[in-house]
Amino acid sequence: MNKISHTLEVTARGISFTQLWRREWQVKQQGAVQWLYPLVLFLVIITLFPLAVGSEPALLQRLGVSAVWIAALLSLVMGVDGLFKPALDNGTLAQLVVAKASLPLWVLIRLAIHWIFSSGIVAVLSLLAVPLFQLSWFEAWILMASIVTGSPMLLMLSAVASSLTLSLKNGAVLVPLIALPMQLPVLIFATGAVDLFATGLNGLPILALLLAGSIVSVLVMPWVIALTLKMAWLN
Repeated sequence: MNKISHTLEVTARGISFTQLWRREWQVKQQGAVQWLYPLVLFLVIITLFPLAVGSEPALLQRLGVSAVWIAALLSLVMGVDGLFKPALDNGTLAQLVVAKASLPLWVLIRLAIHWIFSSGIVAVLSLLAVPLFQLSWFEAWILMASIVTGSPMLLMLSAVASSLTLSLKNGAVLVPLIALPMQLPVLIFATGAVDLFATGLNGLPILALLLAGSIVSVLVMPWVIALTLKMAWLN
């Protein structure tokens, strides 16, 4: 706690991207068990799914992309409850506000590190679809690309839902209910892009659309989330 306070005191004199990044990276490493849960959930879903639907190659290939994306979405939603709640409870958010640190920058750094430890690893693990769902390596690489381009937008939407329910007693239950309706179009477009490539058509426009949506979300959502977090702290 003293190390955190010292970092925030330095930030008050002059905010440093490096200091905030180093602090959030250390916090993420200390909570290794928490960020491992979503990854285990992802592996459990994609491992048990082939056992549930059978071993027919044609059926597995048809359902593989959707199964991997649903597992990635559920694992992402599972981990968003701890994005900002601990910072509010342990006083970190209050110290950042009092120190007049840039909340949007802190939110962006926090979400970027969370993405690396969640969707970034999930994107690599999605290559397991080759042996589990009999996908070709080309389809698996496109699937990984769709997760990389679409998951930042999913994370930002989940983070908005998490910040909106921060001051509620049972807010964790409401986060999936708020985020999932907004995330379903991303899921549909992402799986559609992989299907287009699998049938020999051009799915690059859809991937470009997902990438553009993620870029806009990264540029805009941290400001919205920062404002919501400040309102939650004031209440």
